[in-house]
Amino acid sequence: MPTGRSSATLCDVFDADRLLRAIPWSLRVTWIALLVSGGRAVDAALADADPTHADAVRWILLAGWIIGVAAMAVPAVVTLTATRVVVPLSLPVAIGCWVAGAGPVDGAVFTGTAVLSTVVAGTAAFGRRFVQASAYGDEDRHLLRPPLPYLVVAVLAWTAWAAALTVAVIATARGAVVLALITGAIGVAGGALGFPRWHRLSRRWLVLVPAGLVVHDHVVLAETLMIRRQELARLGLAPAGTDAADFTGPAPGHAVEIRTTESITALAAMVPGVPAGGALHLTGLLVAPTRPGQALSAAAARRFPVGPIG
Repeated sequence: MPTGRSSATLCDVFDADRLLRAIPWSLRVTWIALLVSGGRAVDAALADADPTHADAVRWILLAGWIIGVAAMAVPAVVTLTATRVVVPLSLPVAIGCWVAGAGPVDGAVFTGTAVLSTVVAGTAAFGRRFVQASAYGDEDRHLLRPPLPYLVVAVLAWTAWAAALTVAVIATARGAVVLALITGAIGVAGGALGFPRWHRLSRRWLVLVPAGLVVHDHVVLAETLMIRRQELARLGLAPAGTDAADFTGPAPGHAVEIRTTESITALAAMVPGVPAGGALHLTGLLVAPTRPGQALSAAAARRFPVGPIG
């Protein structure tokens, strides 16, 4: 007869799986609502523009929306990056329409829908669903939180890219063809250069496999780190003052500490105090899954040694 603990665990897994399936659909529904709510705001903002220029802007914005649809249509690691790059572009569009003459209600609804879409695309559950969809075999991938220094640079680069695209759209609406072409070219080049760097954040995982676990993180590590099951001594939330090597980047929030039964070697790419490519010999390391409790529960379900670190 199942125990209460087993029943609760099954319910938790069921709820988590249901949430993972629902999150992408919630974004898709919100993205459709964005198109509907944004139409009136865009029309109001372009009311005084030349009809030809206004139609060009509408086609540009529609093309961006369709790219967003394509990005979120099929869960995968690359489409996770594409979704998180494209969806937030709705924010400057919504704010620009509001400033340019959209009514208070239309502007607020358009901006609110854009904010909601961006928040959903950035959730841990959405990221988990997309990275797991690309997993091979019996892999269980847990996305890692971005290192703060890398995240700051990535956000600044994205902001500059979004600004160039925004100026290109505004210039198109006003008939400034030369400015539109220049800023549009900058936007295309910036996207081509920036996407591989933004994509690295989507390719950072703690991976649980039958033979052990893998830290796949080419931002912090020079090489993927593989730890065999027999080398694992303990996994748990990192205690304050731990001496484990910080492989989080560093990233804010709770970290998971991995303790090994013997010394292992890791090659660092961006570890504080260690030169790029330097070798670290260690028996403890820190990683930062976006959902540390979920990662530890999954490790326990695979009969890895999970418990307090002490």
